[in-house]
Amino acid sequence: MAKFASDAVLDALLDKVATGTILTVCSAQPTTRAEAVTTYKLADVTVDSGDFTKANGDVSGRKVTVGQQDDVPVDSNGTATHVAICDGTNLLYVTTCTSQVLTSGNTVTVPAWKIEVSDPS
Repeated sequence: MAKFASDAVLDALLDKVATGTILTVCSAQPTTRAEAVTTYKLADVTVDSGDFTKANGDVSGRKVTVGQQDDVPVDSNGTATHVAICDGTNLLYVTTCTSQVLTSGNTVTVPAWKIEVSDPS
């Protein structure tokens, strides 16, 4: 028996991520919103629905691309290892990033990246 998931089901997951209102660059993997926006936060930027673009996945399924964020102010010194997306109450998504030393007072650019949900197989 074949497996199937409607694009609407996959999109629902991606739509939830796209409700994010803040993108943070972190020095460690956050497991809570508080860790993402306070404990491990090195830099942050406000995001909105215009920063997220849904499309068919590169291989299968669906994806959302998070747009590039230029000149994000760095608030704390540290080594960036993760990027997180949060809404007002939840940690929605965390991914790794290229490790980079950040210095308070400088800026950092977060390149565009994607979250892809594959069709069931």
